[in-house]
Amino acid sequence: MSETKISYLSMIDIFQDLSPEAKSEIDQATTMTTCDAGRIFYMPEDTGEVLFLLKKGRVQLYRMTMAGKKIVVATLEAGAIFGEMALIGTGMHNTYAEAAEDCLICVMSSVDLERLILKRPQVALRLIRSIGERLSNTEQRLEEIAFKSIPSRLAALLLRITEGHEEKVIKGYTHQDLAEILGTYRETTTQTLNDFKTRGLINIGRKRIELLNIADLQTMAQI
Repeated sequence: MSETKISYLSMIDIFQDLSPEAKSEIDQATTMTTCDAGRIFYMPEDTGEVLFLLKKGRVQLYRMTMAGKKIVVATLEAGAIFGEMALIGTGMHNTYAEAAEDCLICVMSSVDLERLILKRPQVALRLIRSIGERLSNTEQRLEEIAFKSIPSRLAALLLRITEGHEEKVIKGYTHQDLAEILGTYRETTTQTLNDFKTRGLINIGRKRIELLNIADLQTMAQI
């Protein structure tokens, strides 16, 4: 079990290239657990006391508008961390964190994280880089919402989800999931996806979208 957890820890960017001894220390300071889809890890104004390390599955960070509309701030895949802003910022979360599918996570306390950072400064540098990348991605999404059309934003999202994947197929995302990431309505997203299919850009199955024409999608994403 311990060897399995250490192999998972090696997937986390902030822990890469650490010595076996260091990884063993982290292993002893973390608890690994499984979570069902729909699990809420934290809500706005919750006090941040732990760092979550996502090993398997997908987690959504989102906010709720006054009208009750869900706006996804970030979608996290295996290897990501979350909950760090509350630990190094105000001590409070400003988003919801929810398991979008069954997840396997490790949890590290704020005390253990602080001890690790003081002992191994490279972890702090990687943590700062991770936070910077997430903020940059959030700014990019806000810019897209402000200045780009729904088709352009959807094309960019489909490309972003499959980035780095040899198989250009998106699995596990419902039309509602995509709509919440885009900050629009499910009906609008479904209509745009059907238009993409008609134009030969994608093929649509049950919770499955295959990208057929990458070049045209890239052009559309820039409009």
